[in-house]
Amino acid sequence: MSRAVMPQVTFVDLNQKSNLNIIRLAIHPPEHLTQSTPTLYCLDVTKPLPDTVRDIAALFNIQNPTEYGIQYKDSKRYITEKTKETVNNGDILKLTVSPDKAAKEIYVGLKSESPETIRQMLEKLASSSGDVTFAAEFISQNGVDLLVKMIEIGNENGRPLVCILSAFYDLMENNLLDYDTLTPKFIKRVAMFTSRSEKTDAEVIKTALSVLEIIILNSVTQYNLVANEVTFSTLCPHLDSKVTIIQLNCLALMNALCMKAPPEKHERFEASLTSKEIRTVINEKVVRAPAIGTEMSHHLYVFQQLTFNLLDKRMKAKVDLNNERVQEMILDLRKNAFEATSESKRQVLFADDYKKLGFANPQNPGMDFAEVPPGLLALECMSYFSNSHTENYAQVVHENLSRGTEHQCPFAKSSIALTKTLCEILSVGELPMETKQEYHPMFFSTDKAFEEFFCWCIKLFNKTWKEMRATLEDFKKVMSVVKEQIDLSLGSDPKPTTMDQFWNALQTRYTYTHIVKLRQQARWNKEEGNSQARPVLELREQIKPEIQELIKQQRLNYLVAGTRFNRLRQAGKLSDRFWYCRLSPNYKTLHYGDIQDTSSTPTIESLTDKISVSDIDDMRTGKECTHVKSKSSLAFQIVSGNQPSLGFVASSQEVFDMWTDGINILLNKDPVSKQASTDLDTLLGMEMKIRLLDTANIPIPAEPPDIPPPPPDYNFYYES
Repeated sequence: MSRAVMPQVTFVDLNQKSNLNIIRLAIHPPEHLTQSTPTLYCLDVTKPLPDTVRDIAALFNIQNPTEYGIQYKDSKRYITEKTKETVNNGDILKLTVSPDKAAKEIYVGLKSESPETIRQMLEKLASSSGDVTFAAEFISQNGVDLLVKMIEIGNENGRPLVCILSAFYDLMENNLLDYDTLTPKFIKRVAMFTSRSEKTDAEVIKTALSVLEIIILNSVTQYNLVANEVTFSTLCPHLDSKVTIIQLNCLALMNALCMKAPPEKHERFEASLTSKEIRTVINEKVVRAPAIGTEMSHHLYVFQQLTFNLLDKRMKAKVDLNNERVQEMILDLRKNAFEATSESKRQVLFADDYKKLGFANPQNPGMDFAEVPPGLLALECMSYFSNSHTENYAQVVHENLSRGTEHQCPFAKSSIALTKTLCEILSVGELPMETKQEYHPMFFSTDKAFEEFFCWCIKLFNKTWKEMRATLEDFKKVMSVVKEQIDLSLGSDPKPTTMDQFWNALQTRYTYTHIVKLRQQARWNKEEGNSQARPVLELREQIKPEIQELIKQQRLNYLVAGTRFNRLRQAGKLSDRFWYCRLSPNYKTLHYGDIQDTSSTPTIESLTDKISVSDIDDMRTGKECTHVKSKSSLAFQIVSGNQPSLGFVASSQEVFDMWTDGINILLNKDPVSKQASTDLDTLLGMEMKIRLLDTANIPIPAEPPDIPPPPPDYNFYYES
């Protein structure tokens, strides 16, 4: 059996004095050299970068070091004076042409008359444009103007066109481009590439959609140019694409067009967001897809949020009592509830009917809608229920009237309050968050999603009212239970895909009885022993340190097991790429790195990057974090003086609490999350109950009993 031949490695400078400023790494020679052996090198981060490049060039006998630079071998990111301190021990670097020379070579090559040379330069440009250092050099040499002309002329197709658009996207994502320099002709050409055609390359469509999205998000002046060329009707066919990334980029562009729309465009996009055609395609081709990634989940959430935000204007609008439509809706509420219930003509006054409907102002029911929110939206929801679900509406009203006066549920009052609660649950009027992914498939399955949601929830309110045998004094209690039922059903796994599934879950899984059990369990978990007797309190204080240590150990074990996190794009958005971070078993080092296989837990050895716990200076959370652009309640960041900050975005509140608690413990601080407090209360309460089992039904005095006086003498008699 032949032995494997180990690659030769040149050893250099390894006997230098070890200190924090010396980084040991591998350097590969430039590609044009015949030598392929990497060299081990000690990088002194205190030395100016040009001197370091000169030293490395000398190792490979290169005479013109000023024309060279250093970059990471795999990612091809250039190392600069500012970023050299981010290099870690064991990194693999490469000596290559400097960014200014590379940019100049590509620029000159793109002006060549040889199609093959242009193709080769475009491939190099596409692979290099993601690096901010190269991008700055390429832009400084008027490279963007050249790319714009190439798009406008339109000689390139297929792969070369993809390279141009990809490079353009990277240059824009690096925030180095002046968007106002883009010409109308350029934007029209890029928009033309999004027209679905059998001849159009899928890669071209995908990249063109991304370019238009980033222009929309970053340029107010160019918005109208893009919006005039791209409409929802032209984009809709891409949602039917079999290529997931095209669906994703299409939905992202739709969201961008809506979010950045000026006031005069709002009406146009309101019609687009509520279009049945678009909703149906999204539901059938996207929402029902076998697997939905992180980015797609986010854009579905954004689309859902933008749709519900259309209700904001009506939610904040006061009811105009002189408006004919308003008067008609109020009259229909009475008509649909009462006039069809008897063959003989009713002789009661309208005010009596409105009182039975639960209006606080039966003489002038429109006054009940004065509160904003929910304002006009509440009346519209009630009107929709009475007209679109007339039978159910009449059943709810008459079922209430059949109960005793004390237990009647005021339909109008409950509808107004419920509308406000639903707006709070769905965050109506709030801007979409950049990292949130929570969308609800059932809202894509029906037209008038909010109104339909209201119809099911008002039935739930009346059902829960009946089960609780509630009176008016219990109104807030009923609303609290109903809100909890709705929250649990929306958050269930799997989530309901239709309104019928939502209603079935409420009837079978999240009944009032279930909520009572949950609340009883919560109360039991919070009990610490109701007795406030001093012996019990002293026992609690004795036990507390043990429980706190148990919680700390559990948090550290969680960090040792590790967690998978989503990578963030440069724009601060979540991507479908993942990285993993875990704590070493000795609690001294955090290991992290990119992962490809998400089905298994990576070993510590496979995670190439690390940060010593002793190097961690502090931890930031929420809006203090610098790695996300918008406020995120699930973001946290490790700050180290010797290494760049390490940013996280947790996938859930539980992951956030576990990691922030664990890092605080590593920094010799107490865990401060709400979950840590809950765990302490739960475990302490359970331990107290166990220890006090023998005292069940025995009253424990608040103070210890008095010591009896001593006996008159100590002449005790014992029988042997």
